[in-house]
Amino acid sequence: MVQDSIGVKIGIGSVIVVVALLLSHWLDSSTFAQETGKSQSTIEKAFPGSSKCKRCHERVFEEWETSPLSRSIHSPAFRASLDAFLASPEGKDKALCFRCHAPHVREFPDQAQLFIDQAKAGDPSLDGVACAQCHLIKQVDRTKQPPEPKYELGSKTLYGPYKDFVQNLAHQSMELGLFQKSDLCLNCHQSVPSAANLGKTNDLLGNWDQSKAVKSGKECQTCHMPEQIGESANGEKKRKVANHTFPGRIGKLRQEAAKLEVQTKIEGEKTTVTVKVQSLVPHNLPATHPAWATVALDLHIKGKNLKTVFTDKRVYGRVYQDAKGQKTSFDFEAVKVLEDTVLKPEELRVETFTFLTPKDTKTFDVEVTLNYAAIIGPGPFLQRVEAESTKGAQDPVFQPIEIVKYAENISVK
Repeated sequence: MVQDSIGVKIGIGSVIVVVALLLSHWLDSSTFAQETGKSQSTIEKAFPGSSKCKRCHERVFEEWETSPLSRSIHSPAFRASLDAFLASPEGKDKALCFRCHAPHVREFPDQAQLFIDQAKAGDPSLDGVACAQCHLIKQVDRTKQPPEPKYELGSKTLYGPYKDFVQNLAHQSMELGLFQKSDLCLNCHQSVPSAANLGKTNDLLGNWDQSKAVKSGKECQTCHMPEQIGESANGEKKRKVANHTFPGRIGKLRQEAAKLEVQTKIEGEKTTVTVKVQSLVPHNLPATHPAWATVALDLHIKGKNLKTVFTDKRVYGRVYQDAKGQKTSFDFEAVKVLEDTVLKPEELRVETFTFLTPKDTKTFDVEVTLNYAAIIGPGPFLQRVEAESTKGAQDPVFQPIEIVKYAENISVK
């Protein structure tokens, strides 16, 4: 009887301990969730979500929604790269990637982990680069490297390029010349996250400010936010407005990035194809972040029955070396630039290909294509990108994107 009583007491005591532990865990989880929610609420109060802007700016929202900027912390490649970065020695600076991919982290550096958790979730409720992340910038400090945005928080004023803005109850508006200048874009697009001070050997845009395009008065917005006729706010009178799809690698703008001039010369058994690649953009082609970004010039020679008899290529990009002397696709691991074949602003590059003249055919086809190449990198990284994507290996990041193509049928005399 005494033993039974002791057993009951021990059993009840064990239950009480387990319940206490579970209750403690639940309270901790609940507290964490409340704190996280409070943190996100504070961030969104300072930087309202783009969904709120959609109510009045439907056209702009729908354009932005199709742009790469809207997926700045959504993309599988970013999430896979973020994991690699956080696992590296440089990953101690948790906010580094987000200073461009979600610039408002600059105002909330103590919430870097929240941004990481949001990105890793795959379907973040926090915006990356959206309306407020640009339209709350009042100044860009170009004395800093990279240039640093200065946000105007605590007020309801949004900045933009228009004088004749419409009065509304949602926010105040103010015209700012900054929104028609390249300076607005530089705080992200002139930033290269390197583990070492590679200096000019790792410049992202090249000497863009010395280009003919810039000297003629063109700004980033001229090409990447081209003017169109439309309404800025719902129901507003139509006028010249900026396009917010941000064309570049995606969009028809890429077809204006370069032109090809091809000459084929047959000398008996030897044929030479000379390709002049003229970059038409005022910055590096490709811009070298992400570090795996490359442009490829592909040559295909097709002989009898359109059978490919010769192929060759030239790759424009950068090859990095890490501290262990290995090649790396991550610029944050780079301590050295091993090779630089990037097309510099408005550069003309001449490439020569030599091969045996196709036999048993009266003609052959010369096909030359300049592409934004598919993502490259170590196998585990590519597998991670594939795993992160809902489209798997069919994700567009694994497919080349054509810039310009040239084809000609050559007679064999």
